[in-house]
Amino acid sequence: MPTAQRKRARTYDLARTRTAVLAQLDHVRAVVGALDEGRFALPTRLGDWTVRELVTHIALGVRSVGDGLAQPAPPAREITLAEWPFATAGHAARVDTSVREVAASEDPVGLLGRAADRFAELSSGVPAERLLNARPGAMRLDDLLVTRCVELVVHSDDLAAALGVGIPYDRQALAAVTRLLADALALKAPGGSVEVRVPPFAVVQCVEGPKHTRGTPPNVVETDPLTWIRLATGRTDWATALDAATVSASGERADLTDHLPLLT
Repeated sequence: MPTAQRKRARTYDLARTRTAVLAQLDHVRAVVGALDEGRFALPTRLGDWTVRELVTHIALGVRSVGDGLAQPAPPAREITLAEWPFATAGHAARVDTSVREVAASEDPVGLLGRAADRFAELSSGVPAERLLNARPGAMRLDDLLVTRCVELVVHSDDLAAALGVGIPYDRQALAAVTRLLADALALKAPGGSVEVRVPPFAVVQCVEGPKHTRGTPPNVVETDPLTWIRLATGRTDWATALDAATVSASGERADLTDHLPLLT
């Protein structure tokens, strides 16, 4: 993990993020509700998870917020939003085990529906600073909901790839995910020699070297939000994105291979 920075570099409006979570959940539920058993058995790009396990994982991520809100607040915050992308990998094995256990015993459509409805009910009117227990550590509600946007957007893309269908992306959810992962890059590779642009949502300076101060930066990376999210989460790699012309990179330092992915 990069050196922890306890300040909150960027804030997110709780009401807008909550609305984004609900909107992206609706998009996922619309697709999942129409699946039959054959489609639930399709493979995904997430190891040996099928669509059933993937949907179960989405549902459990949402359910965890409702579970946290139903419990007393923990005494202190342990992790900030900026630290979250680097704190998830150590919990992958436990996540995999719980997903498989639940997927083997519960209907994923019903599980997702109950989780979404409970989240909508319990998260209404709760203050942004309310602390909840999360797997990496206690987090503020407004921060935690940004991480749920990450899970929903990234796994909507995984689900769409597995099923061969299009799933819409809520604009606010897509913006939050793009910004969080751009900020994570700036934290992992601090500096000012490269400008990374992900229009229309994010611009960050990163990578050690001469800092740009005016005019056109000498090292520029530009891509679209979905490609950036795929790069940041290991769904594609730098060379593939360059070959597909979904990323443009100019300047001798504009190669992010050594800094990606950020979240796996």
